[in-house]
Amino acid sequence: MKKLLLISLILFSALALGQQKRVLGIDDLWAMQRIGTYSVSPDNKQLTFSLSTYSMELNKGNSDIYLINTDGSNQRLVISSEKNESTPKFTPNGKKLSYIFGGQIWLSELDGSNKIQLTNIYSGVSDYVWSNDGSKLLFTSSVHPDCTDDDCNKTKNDVKENSKVKASLFTELMYRHWNDWRGESRSHLFLFDKNSKEAVDLTLGSKFDTPPISLGSAKDFSFSPDGKEVAFTMNTAEFLSTSTNNDIFIINLSDVKKGSKTPYKKISISKGNDNQPIYSPDGKYIAYCSMEREGFEADKQRLMLYDRGTGTTTSLTDDIDISIAEMLWSSDSKTIFFNAANQVYESVYKIDINSKNVTTLLKEYNNTSLDAASDGKIIFFKQQRTNLPHEIFSLTSDGKTMKQITFINKSRLDQIEMNDMETFWSKGEDGVPVQSVLIRPPFFDKSKKYPMIFLIHGGPQGNWGDDFHYRWNVQAFAAQGYVVVAPNPRGSTGYGQKFCDEISGDWGGKAYTDLMNAYDYAIDNFSYIDKENTFAAGASYGGYMVNWIAGHTNRFNALVSHAGVFNLESMYGTTEELWFPEWEFKGTPWENRQVYEKFSPHRYIHNCKTPVLVVHGANDFRVPEEQAFQLFTSLQRLGVPSQFLYFPDETHFVAKPQNARLWWKTVFDWYGKYYKTK
Repeated sequence: MKKLLLISLILFSALALGQQKRVLGIDDLWAMQRIGTYSVSPDNKQLTFSLSTYSMELNKGNSDIYLINTDGSNQRLVISSEKNESTPKFTPNGKKLSYIFGGQIWLSELDGSNKIQLTNIYSGVSDYVWSNDGSKLLFTSSVHPDCTDDDCNKTKNDVKENSKVKASLFTELMYRHWNDWRGESRSHLFLFDKNSKEAVDLTLGSKFDTPPISLGSAKDFSFSPDGKEVAFTMNTAEFLSTSTNNDIFIINLSDVKKGSKTPYKKISISKGNDNQPIYSPDGKYIAYCSMEREGFEADKQRLMLYDRGTGTTTSLTDDIDISIAEMLWSSDSKTIFFNAANQVYESVYKIDINSKNVTTLLKEYNNTSLDAASDGKIIFFKQQRTNLPHEIFSLTSDGKTMKQITFINKSRLDQIEMNDMETFWSKGEDGVPVQSVLIRPPFFDKSKKYPMIFLIHGGPQGNWGDDFHYRWNVQAFAAQGYVVVAPNPRGSTGYGQKFCDEISGDWGGKAYTDLMNAYDYAIDNFSYIDKENTFAAGASYGGYMVNWIAGHTNRFNALVSHAGVFNLESMYGTTEELWFPEWEFKGTPWENRQVYEKFSPHRYIHNCKTPVLVVHGANDFRVPEEQAFQLFTSLQRLGVPSQFLYFPDETHFVAKPQNARLWWKTVFDWYGKYYKTK
């Protein structure tokens, strides 16, 4: 009832103002079409992209392939079926489209006709790239390391599938990762000849994954411009669970012989995470990203330049406090374009490789998936904002002219009232400035009072930014009549490496003070926030902080802890990427028990008086479900008002449409239950 009162207040305000628009509904999130990967034609005149459409009734999505002219005209559907078509790319001569369908690479004419299956590998294709001359492809596929052909892989899989015994015998860690059981297969890199249709396993016999299972990039293997060499990313650590040491390797394709192991050479030099090897168009360099510190997954990503002639490596970005995300060479091999977290934005930059001078081309918004015209004059990218789902944009290489190319969800967005993102700054611990995102509810009336939702991001090395998040959508929270405040406390990315570092070993310390100071600032400075009705929510590390808040403050009416860490020591024993807790808590529990005990929410939960909604998925291997079991047991035993929303078919994320609808409804019902009416 209280939730309905909030929505009624918004609708009444809209009618009073004569507005024709409406508020964002949860089903709107799933009605939005979502752009996937895209590719630019060699003549720079067209783009091809995948587009996913979701069905609430079928409880799933489907991806199709479209073409559009780079001036934004003539968008058309070219490849569609009841199954997913994905990863569309123009062939190097621009005359055909390639894409993945049914786990294989296919070719078609540009209008989608004359479809031809190109690969036929039993284990299927995960991703692929073309050589410049169009004669070869690199693709990845998960195979049994000791198999040398398709028949072997099929036989092993059939034996396992048909066996009445489903037990597994583990002999090492990383037997499961994120949301999946790893099994015995490993991702290998294959070289495919388009004419002979022959595929050669370039990492034959390897027990290591290419690309690596974690901390890699979307571009972890590539051809040299002349097609004679390949660069790729792989982690060869014997104890993978504690290693972030992804490395860059190269293979001379003249050494490749079918059925034989191919020698490869390591060119990266850091003990930290190296990834994203990309050849310069002139073939002189390989650029890649590199983290310096071993075992730290959120270290600054430097931009490295490997000189193929001399074998020397140079860092281009040691003198700037920016962590590189994606990068792209200019056509003349003199400049590298890249994007990076920049406060609440994902900005676009360029760097001159000789002078190392960095220029900001586009500061605002969230800009990712960089690509470029073959002449280097135009950069393409996907852009999103808090009130705009991903669309494809272009930007001149001097940063002066930006243009929106696609308008996928325009007709729906035109019906919906959403306010622009605002930000404010408050003082964190030690007076350090902390930035927060603020979203006002639709049809906002400054003379009224609104309840507040206080959102805490995960990571903890992450941030709230100018993006349209389909699971934690700030506009969807605001649409229910709440002011949304989403701070970026210590540990957040986009504010320099020191700010990011200062959460490690201090999870409930400075970050908690930063958050509470931001909360107090908002209450004291924004008169339209109803201080009698404030609510908090977070997932992953955000869930951890909600659990920490539960034992340390009574500021909030009610809390939502989604996939939250509750017991640091048991979390260590059940999670999979052990480098993460060992870095964050400065060792194992037996090496540094003091930190694990000091910052574990379960040791303070007896202080909790605030109602808590607990949410978790059974297939979450990052923050295993036992964390939620312990939390809910503690709350119930203490007599704290609490509920447990458990998804037996979800992971760290709620990804199915109907489950997501239930998630939103349950969260708002929970808050409405503890909303205080005047």
